[in-house]
Amino acid sequence: MKTLYISDIQENTKIEGIFLVKQKFLRVGKTGSPYLSIILGDKTGEITGRIWENVDELKETFNEGDIVWIQSRCILYQGYTQLHIYHVEKYNQQDIDFTEFLPSAPFDLEERFAELLDIIEKVENKYLKRLLYAFFKDEKFVESFKKSPAAKSLHHVYIGGLLQHTLNVAKLILNIVPLYKDLNKDLLLTAGILHDIGKTEELFYDRGFGYTDKGRLVGHITLGIEMLDRKLSLIEDFPDNLSTLLKHLILSHHGEYEYGSPKRPKTIEALVLYFLDNFDAKIEAMQNFISKERAKDTRWTAYHRVFDRHFYIEPLKDESQEEDLVEDNGLPVD
Repeated sequence: MKTLYISDIQENTKIEGIFLVKQKFLRVGKTGSPYLSIILGDKTGEITGRIWENVDELKETFNEGDIVWIQSRCILYQGYTQLHIYHVEKYNQQDIDFTEFLPSAPFDLEERFAELLDIIEKVENKYLKRLLYAFFKDEKFVESFKKSPAAKSLHHVYIGGLLQHTLNVAKLILNIVPLYKDLNKDLLLTAGILHDIGKTEELFYDRGFGYTDKGRLVGHITLGIEMLDRKLSLIEDFPDNLSTLLKHLILSHHGEYEYGSPKRPKTIEALVLYFLDNFDAKIEAMQNFISKERAKDTRWTAYHRVFDRHFYIEPLKDESQEEDLVEDNGLPVD
């Protein structure tokens, strides 16, 4: 049974417990000696560990995706907490509740899913609504859709991440449509809800998050089109032009060829979907990164490789101090 979580780990303490091995690397130190660098995780976060002794003996005893028992000490290195591991062994994998080791949505999945179903009801085109029903009344698809992360590492990386990202994009669409004339709301909303369905087959989420064989070989955009075609075949007389436009939005939602997009947006709806999908992904990734960096007690984050920059960390407001700045008349002091 898991009793110690990563969020409980403190500097200069002895750490014993079970964790998921998310990544494992064999590296060479400055002295030329090998060491193991591993990233351990559970539902509260992740932490880096180093194994310096008995590397040749220990490197073959566990793999990525294994649950391991470790004995270690937590130290501070370059502003980050890190585990100096002196004992590690593979833990009995039977009867493990892997939900204890994977980050989960900070909200109720059923409530979020109900929100998405309410938005689906706003689609007026009968063919597009039937298509959405074909997916979201499919119990097998819905089970996977609710659990999938939205990505392996950058944004919404938790159980339920795909649901949250999809809901965010759908809400953004509903707010954008009234601002610009001639946008096809039903087409844009349907594409927004279905644009990442291929991730239910691209990613696995049982022992950590990663790519399935299909995900690596085909990718979520193509997988999504295949899934779409299977559902379209069940809907009698679905208009060809509507099908083509919908596929174009899904095929072009990454925007540019260098970002893995098979097509670039060639309709206004496709352009809007590209921007809103990218907007939600980038904002969530940035917020999550800054949130983790706050623990370092610094005004600037570390360098972010994907964003290619450092970010300024806005100090959190001290509500107790704000209360002190209120005069007797109840008005805040300037």
